[in-house]
Amino acid sequence: MTQKQIRLLIVDDQGIVRKGIRALLAEVKGMNVIGEAVDGLEAVRLADELQPDVILMDLVMPRMDGIEAIRQIMTRQPKARILALTSFVADDKVFPAIKAGALGYLLKDSEPEDLIAAIKNIHRGEPFLHPSIARKVLDELSHPAGSTPTPEPLTERELEVLQLVSQGLSNQEIAGRLFIGDATVRTHIGNILTKLHLANRVQATLYALRNGLTSLDNSEKMDE
Repeated sequence: MTQKQIRLLIVDDQGIVRKGIRALLAEVKGMNVIGEAVDGLEAVRLADELQPDVILMDLVMPRMDGIEAIRQIMTRQPKARILALTSFVADDKVFPAIKAGALGYLLKDSEPEDLIAAIKNIHRGEPFLHPSIARKVLDELSHPAGSTPTPEPLTERELEVLQLVSQGLSNQEIAGRLFIGDATVRTHIGNILTKLHLANRVQATLYALRNGLTSLDNSEKMDE
C-alpha cells in the first residue's frame, strides 16, 4: 500500500531558508513540498489554492507577518495544521503564534530530525513544542490578561484526559489507556478546550504545565 504523501507549503521571506528546507525534505520519503510563499499575503493565497497538509510558517516577514497569516488561514481553514518557525527562543511572537492557532513551534536552528518529527506530529494533528519554547510560553502565561475568563472546573475524567494530552498522547493512545472509545476522547477534549477557553492541544498542554498537572519532563514526548 502506497503511503500518502504529506503535502507541504513553505513560507519564509529568505530564499536560502526555503531552498534549504525544500532540499532537506526532498530526501524524506513521504514528504512533498508543493509550494513556497515569500510573505504572509502569499501564504494566505497559496493555502487557499493548494490546500497543503502542513504549513511551515516563518513569523517575521514583510507585507504580512506570520502571526496575521496564521490568523487569516485559521479563519478560512479551521483545520489547517501550521508549524511556526523562528530564529530566537526569546522571540515575543511565540505565544501570539500559538494563540493564533499554530499547532507547533520550532526553532530554525533545530536539527533536521526535529523538523521532520515536528511535521509528522503536526500532520497527525498532534502538537509539537520543544521544552525550551514551552518555558518561554509559560513565562507569558504567568502574566495573563485581567480579562481572561475564569474556566469552568474539569471533571475527574477530563483531568485524566488533559494529563494524557499534556504528555503528547494521541486520541487513540488515550482511548487505550483509559479503556474508552476514540469518540469519547474527542468529546472530552472538546469539553476541556471549551471550559478552559483554549484553542488547541498545545494550549491545553501549556495550561497543564502552568497548573502543575504535568511537568516538562512528562511532556517531552511531544517532541519525540
